[in-house]
Amino acid sequence: MAIRMALPLIVAAAAATSSAAQQHEQPFSLALPLDCKFGETCFIQQYFDHDPSTGVKDYRCGTMSYDGHNGVDLRVPTMAAQQKGVSVLAAASGIVKAVREGVADVNVRAVGLESVAGRECGNGVLIEHEGGWETLYCHMARGSVDVQLGEHVDTGTKLGLVGLSGQTEFPHLHFSVGHNGIMVDPFAVGAKDACEVSHPLWSATAKIALAYHSPSVINFGFADEPLSVSDVEMGRADAMLPTADSPVLVAFIRAIGLKAADVQSFTLKGPGGEVLTHNEAAPLDSNMAERFMFVGKRKTAAEWPRGTYEAEFAIRRGGATALSRRFSFELR
Repeated sequence: MAIRMALPLIVAAAAATSSAAQQHEQPFSLALPLDCKFGETCFIQQYFDHDPSTGVKDYRCGTMSYDGHNGVDLRVPTMAAQQKGVSVLAAASGIVKAVREGVADVNVRAVGLESVAGRECGNGVLIEHEGGWETLYCHMARGSVDVQLGEHVDTGTKLGLVGLSGQTEFPHLHFSVGHNGIMVDPFAVGAKDACEVSHPLWSATAKIALAYHSPSVINFGFADEPLSVSDVEMGRADAMLPTADSPVLVAFIRAIGLKAADVQSFTLKGPGGEVLTHNEAAPLDSNMAERFMFVGKRKTAAEWPRGTYEAEFAIRRGGATALSRRFSFELR
């Protein structure tokens, strides 16, 4: 979500950058703000929006953002993963200038926007750094915020845990950067236009971990019956692996960062490479932040043959393969 006046001392402005940000005198470097492995246990869901109109444009001229988004959304793949605890870390050393605690962890769709008015950031921390820089950490889990107002924190200090507080529909950290009161994109500070990356703030290690990916796969696996996103979110899918007696054998996947006109295909193969089922979806009518898809086949014999079952998922974009993922399991 786009955080506006979420906590004191940090203000969102219409412009993505300012001359002050472009001409900053003090070098400023950001470490990873989450203790996770990007691309495996956490993912970037949304980037900073560089389009000043009602359109959307991330720093690579992609569509992984939404109108007015003034930060970076770093998500964990499921609520089950969130409940195990993913630490939010200070991306740079500084002084804690604001803290909010006590906001419930609940999907805003269930309670309505009015319930979080003025508390859109949820449980959060604002850190002031040298040179006019600030970083903001939003949507942390209730009861997890572990720093105090006025406290000095070092890079990597644990601030709390990823949660679902404030104006959010999925477990993630909304991370914002400000310079002299102006919100800036940590991937492209000083860029005159999106796609012209200048002075990214990330450390060398963070740059590698946060390499741009669009689209990405955040969940995949096999199940013994048709399932829902909720089954995946809450970890129920982990206990649904097919057996030889399962009436249905299903492969599922959830992808993020899809664009209008993307074409998704999904194939399930049995032992020996036999195609059990294949589905190719119609081109998407619009950009989609995420898409859940599964393919499956009903059992036609006394039991499923033992061996390796493989699923192949692909997204074609503009006639080329934008993403391809294969995964398998062994039925013994």
